[in-house]
Amino acid sequence: MPRRSLLFVLLLAIAVLAGGAAWWRFGREPPLPEGIWRTHGRSEARRVDIATRFGGRLVEVLVREGDRVEAGQVGARIEASEVEARLREAEATLHQAEQALAEARALERQRESELAFAIHELERAQSLGERGFTPGQIVDLRRTQKATAEAALAAARAGVQRAEAAIAAARATVERIRSDLAEYTLRAPRAGRVQYRLAEPGEVLAPGARVVSLLDLEDVFMVVFVPTAVAGRLRWGAEARIVFDAAPQWVVPARVDFVASEAQFTPRYVETEAEREKLMFRVQVRIPPELLRAHADVVKTGIPGTVHLAVDPGVVWPERLAVRLPDAARG
Repeated sequence: MPRRSLLFVLLLAIAVLAGGAAWWRFGREPPLPEGIWRTHGRSEARRVDIATRFGGRLVEVLVREGDRVEAGQVGARIEASEVEARLREAEATLHQAEQALAEARALERQRESELAFAIHELERAQSLGERGFTPGQIVDLRRTQKATAEAALAAARAGVQRAEAAIAAARATVERIRSDLAEYTLRAPRAGRVQYRLAEPGEVLAPGARVVSLLDLEDVFMVVFVPTAVAGRLRWGAEARIVFDAAPQWVVPARVDFVASEAQFTPRYVETEAEREKLMFRVQVRIPPELLRAHADVVKTGIPGTVHLAVDPGVVWPERLAVRLPDAARG
């Protein structure tokens, strides 16, 4: 080998060794303190669907993919002319029942007046009969008239009760149809961001069909897998720190809110530092909702990151894992 080429190779080897030594001393990540376990995962969010309760033709979809929606916001509407017609019919039946009740109460007042008159006539006939001015058959007649008036009043009061029951039934029918009609306006069950539009206007949907899929960006978590030794020491509510690959300058606080009670094989696409063949425990780490609300416009799912778990409750977090958040989150 020419002398010049040999010198070049030697200089290149020295440079590589020097660079490796510098990385080993200054560039590599320092080891974690005892009691902190590191693993990897991707952010996920709870999915919520806007779905139909009744079948029908989809009239309009009012949201687009990527839109932010609030709880109760109208997302779509289904054609409901038939239900509206049934509601008008039920309201007319209710009006008729109310008129029937008014007539029954008027009849009741009439029967009460007739009974009062019959009682007065009976008392008058009895008074005159005691003095010999009215024959006994007249007293018997007045007594019969009083009994007839009492029976008529009882029938009138029963009619009032029937009319009130008819009103209650008609009102319940109206309320039920109104409740059904409200289901034809599809609303977001909770706040979130639209992930997919699953149906378009003009489609005829079956009951239970999904129209819009939302991600609840105030319910964001990571699912990670830890070995038995870590799972056995990990507590519910244990502190965690998340460092996302896309924003390594921030350290996001989180807490463990689920630890599986049974071990399982690590899923194929989950990154772990343990061997894939080992049985692992599924752990869910959740980010505080108030932090997510402060960054609702930038929260995304599917972002990979590193999760640090406080396996020991009294562990002291190193400075590089101290919580660091954007100004908006601090507020």
